[in-house]
Amino acid sequence: VVQLVESGGGTVQAGGSLRLSCAASGYLVSYYSMGWFRQAPGKEREAVAALDSSGTTSYADSVTGRFTISQNNAKNTLFLQMNSLKPEDTAMYYCAADPNLIYGLGPPSFYNYWGQGTQVTVSS
Repeated sequence: VVQLVESGGGTVQAGGSLRLSCAASGYLVSYYSMGWFRQAPGKEREAVAALDSSGTTSYADSVTGRFTISQNNAKNTLFLQMNSLKPEDTAMYYCAADPNLIYGLGPPSFYNYWGQGTQVTVSS
């Protein structure tokens, strides 16, 4: 059974940093396409960053230069390092996985497996 469990969310002031983790079980992250998404109240879920099985990363324009997606294969864990956080980054953040190769920032419908989400709140 594939399971994804996010952690690391919280409340920070604008300009601060957070590191989200997504612990995976039931499969190896190195073989799957992985992504981070976020959803703010009243808005659609949007792709933030992606890492495919070849190691290629992709980022939304709004987070390029501030967020970094990475994974630790030994720990079977995906990370999202978020720096220079802004109030508009406030959202529930989700990690997602799929065994198919997904190029770039695929939409939520491309991913079969999801975590429960972790809340990120950035105060001004």
